Amino acid sequence: MTLNWLLASRREAVRTDVFERRLRRYHPRFRGAVHAQAMRHARIADLAASFPALLFALAVPRPAFDPARALACVIDGRSLAEAAAAADLPFWLRKLPPEAFAGPIAKLPDGELFRRQIANHFPRSPKLAPTWLRVVTDVASLAHEPAALWIARELVREPRRVNPARLRLISLWAWFSVQSVTFGHELIRRPWTPDMGMAAALTAADDWITMIALHVNLGHEPIADMWLRAGQLAGYDFVPLDSVSAIIEEADAMRNCLRTYGANLAHNRSRLWSIRQNGERLATLRIGCQHRDPLPNIIELEGAGNTKAPRELWWAARQWLQTHDLLQINTGQRRWGTTPLDRAAWLSLWRPYWLAKRRIPEWLPIAPSRKALQAL
Repeated sequence: MTLNWLLASRREAVRTDVFERRLRRYHPRFRGAVHAQAMRHARIADLAASFPALLFALAVPRPAFDPARALACVIDGRSLAEAAAAADLPFWLRKLPPEAFAGPIAKLPDGELFRRQIANHFPRSPKLAPTWLRVVTDVASLAHEPAALWIARELVREPRRVNPARLRLISLWAWFSVQSVTFGHELIRRPWTPDMGMAAALTAADDWITMIALHVNLGHEPIADMWLRAGQLAGYDFVPLDSVSAIIEEADAMRNCLRTYGANLAHNRSRLWSIRQNGERLATLRIGCQHRDPLPNIIELEGAGNTKAPRELWWAARQWLQTHDLLQINTGQRRWGTTPLDRAAWLSLWRPYWLAKRRIPEWLPIAPSRKALQAL
């Protein structure tokens, strides 16, 4: 037994130990497949150290991908860049640890600008890596490359603020933010920009989905039955808020939450009115039934910014209400969730997205769906 043989044996033992440690860093579900692939050739096994993502992609290929050509590149000793290209795998994934891969690696952005910038936002923690890769992949697919870079940064910056369950909504909002000729873009009051923080993005996206809900609940036509008649009493004008545009104008002027009442109005739960004097908006009035009373009542009467309305406005509103034959008003409430959404508004809103992405996702169906809307 020679010294050289002992040294070689020692080096091989160390090399095997290092490989086994790296192998254990892969997800337990796929560890067997990775090990089996690595055992086919020493150069494939070397990928565990030099390019963990490539080894994983060869062992756990995504659907419809044949890894044969990429495997041949590795075994033939070609460059890692060439092997990655054969595997249709971005080279920037080389820097991610084995822990990042918890399923087949989907198509990812690989433009020159993206490659340069994504390197600034890699997760430092291996524990964060799988979530980071998943959200970058999802946002790249659902929105666009700039949004994928943005979410990569935000997840590293404030991991607790990034809720994967909200990424569909944020991605849709980010996508429509740069689609200026679409109906969806028209409904955005604050568009996505790369310098936004996650908290601001969530607020803006929630505001956008509220606008969407108002439109798809009420559609383009005015509300046919406002229960009451427009009129004047004691110098106050009672003006119906019977359309999406009228509700939005009132909400903006009075700084209140009227935009959230789309479903409420569609299910015949209440009606909204504006109280004005000489053209000036004084208060917003909501009429509905409450408790066991089957007749319409004043549910809310608020000044601008939800301030307390003066007594004389309450008196005038009650007097105006009593000028109607309340017994004849149909205030029958529809069971929640049974009023269909407006199909024309739904199709007009989402069609540009379906066409651009060349698919109609199951979570954003062609048939108007309250369940899908609420799940965003």
